[in-house]
Amino acid sequence: MNSRNILIGLIVFFVLAGMWTCSKRNQFVSKKEEAKAQWQQVQTQYQRRMDLIPNIVSTVKAQANFERKTLEDVINARAKATQVTINAENLDESSIEKFKQAQGELSSALGRLLAVAENYPELRTNQAFSELRTELEGTENRIAVQRMKYNELVKEYNKSIQFFPGNIVAGLFGFTPLPYFEAEAGAEKAPNVGKQLEDMMK
Repeated sequence: MNSRNILIGLIVFFVLAGMWTCSKRNQFVSKKEEAKAQWQQVQTQYQRRMDLIPNIVSTVKAQANFERKTLEDVINARAKATQVTINAENLDESSIEKFKQAQGELSSALGRLLAVAENYPELRTNQAFSELRTELEGTENRIAVQRMKYNELVKEYNKSIQFFPGNIVAGLFGFTPLPYFEAEAGAEKAPNVGKQLEDMMK
């Protein structure tokens, strides 16, 4: 009778352990998929910014004698940033660093273009340019929000696969931490393009 009870106890234990293991694995899959889906939202907002740039460049080009090198820097930075994309299935620190660097160069080139544009009174009063600048500022804010959401989901996923005893299941099924999108130093907040330009004019 004791042997039978032990056998039943072992069967129940292994069934429960198997159910728990499957449940944890499904939780990890769900959290990882949420983080990967959020990465797509980050890229969508960066793409939105890149889509704005040709209109900004065209508007600025219409201004006679606008600094050619400044425009070329933006065009080249955009071309480089367009080439650096990351498949959500292959998120790693190296890929995110390359993406961040390309987008950082584009941000820098855009900032210089907007600063130089302030030297042209016709551009400052151009409604199309003003609307594009406002749209760009809104896009920068959306980028910051989506980046923050991505990091929050990555944090939840990374914690879940490292806490005991879930880390045992994570190790069995090959779950590894996802990389954060670390902003450049001082870039915790989205740049306020309008304010930056106002400050430069003081």
